[in-house]
Amino acid sequence: MKVVEIDESIEKYLRKRNILKQYLIAKMHAEADRLNQIDFRKRRPYKYERYYFKINNKYRAIGRYNDKGTFVVLEISDHQE
Repeated sequence: MKVVEIDESIEKYLRKRNILKQYLIAKMHAEADRLNQIDFRKRRPYKYERYYFKINNKYRAIGRYNDKGTFVVLEISDHQE
């Protein structure tokens, strides 16, 4: 699956928290379809068709699939929020 970010604010957020390298590794796993390594799951409520994957123990990349089947990362979240 192809993974893209919605805009440059995602990269800015990752750089600010010093997790860009971890994100790129998780993104590489997603693009290689090794989804079990990044704990890729559907996010509740299920009707919104949003998914997430782990960047590390604290942060998750949240997104959805577009019409072309590309996964678009919409936000990075501290999963405690």
